[in-house]
Amino acid sequence: MNKIYLDEKTTPGKPLVATIGFFDGVHRGHQFLIKQVCDEAKASGMESAVITFDEHPRKVLHQDYQPRLLSTLEEKLILLSRTGIDNAVVLHFDREMAGLSAHDFMEKVLRDRLNVKKLIIGYDNRFGHNRAEGFDDYVRMGHEMGIEVIQSQAFSLNGVNVSSSYIRKLIEKGELELANKCLGYPYAIYGKVVSGYQEGRKLGFPTANLDLSGSGQLVPANGVYGVKVRLQDSMQYRRGMMNIGTRPTFNGKNLSIEAYIFDFSGDIYGQTLVAAFIHRIRDEHKFDSAEELAEQMRNDAKIIEEQFDKESEDEE
Repeated sequence: MNKIYLDEKTTPGKPLVATIGFFDGVHRGHQFLIKQVCDEAKASGMESAVITFDEHPRKVLHQDYQPRLLSTLEEKLILLSRTGIDNAVVLHFDREMAGLSAHDFMEKVLRDRLNVKKLIIGYDNRFGHNRAEGFDDYVRMGHEMGIEVIQSQAFSLNGVNVSSSYIRKLIEKGELELANKCLGYPYAIYGKVVSGYQEGRKLGFPTANLDLSGSGQLVPANGVYGVKVRLQDSMQYRRGMMNIGTRPTFNGKNLSIEAYIFDFSGDIYGQTLVAAFIHRIRDEHKFDSAEELAEQMRNDAKIIEEQFDKESEDEE
């Protein structure tokens, strides 16, 4: 996949069949749309392209907006590279771009800068200043500019149209299994390993405490999860257990994200850990003593190991 960061030096290349959107999470709905782009490009003898943005538009337009995203830009590009798309075009979204009308965006960016000949629009996608125009308007404007505009169909799962907002709601409720089905892969967070409260170590479960403040990613609902983790510069996944919550047994107040990695010892402070959520085990509870909590954690770890073992057997 060719990555193109559009700037003033970018000149039109080969004719493109393209789609446009933020593509947060590159979920199965996005994958369904991108496949249509790839198929149309092959049938037309052109290259395919996904056009996306480096920042969430709402973050630029509303300074107090804190995005809770399914993927970082880096992860989004990795996910896009797995779809078979020829090109990923990254636009720098700022107030100048936000001020472009749909007409000017199609003319100045899609036609003049990127040489888009066919534009496949998601079933609910709108773009341009004030997002005032709809599909029929895009078709009319595209006809004037020599861009054929095609509308994609929605991708549905269990009778629900899969979207980034729907998946975010599932993750916020802790429904990770269904969220993962919609994504097409396990939801993962990226966090820097920082010093924690050391309570887990005292209980026999030394944990890696994750700081997600720089990622802008959505944190799942409080609870205990079976996860697979890896260091960012490694492709080796290890089984683990993650607790998200306020540590009520120790009268904690602030949210903490702690991962216990099975059969692992090593100093990973300061490194970035990737944690993929596989199962939600239980809600977070307040226990009467640290001993009761330790016993529950041993039970949780056993359940998680059994689940992973069963999945491994099923795959064989």
